[in-house]
Amino acid sequence: MPKGYWIVRVDVPDPEKYKPYLAANAKPLKKYGARFIVRAGRFENPEGSSRSRNAVIEFPSYQAAIDCWHSAEYQEVLKLRQSVSTADLVIIEGYDGPQPA
Repeated sequence: MPKGYWIVRVDVPDPEKYKPYLAANAKPLKKYGARFIVRAGRFENPEGSSRSRNAVIEFPSYQAAIDCWHSAEYQEVLKLRQSVSTADLVIIEGYDGPQPA
């Protein structure tokens, strides 16, 4: 079964106001088996638009990624982020097919 991912791009005007969200999101993410693959590291943006922070969060399955987003726990935590940031978030199924040779 392919894994699921959240691909998140966020602008955070005031990082201090964002900290409560960062602290609170750990509980629902852990409950659904999430782990950070990318979390606000250095990046280049050679094409298209970008935001100031980027994250890729891996879940054990696409369904777990969907369930976490829709969970009451995460929806409550989300309120902490929405008022202090602007984000784009995509939930996507991983790929288990052939790779470049």
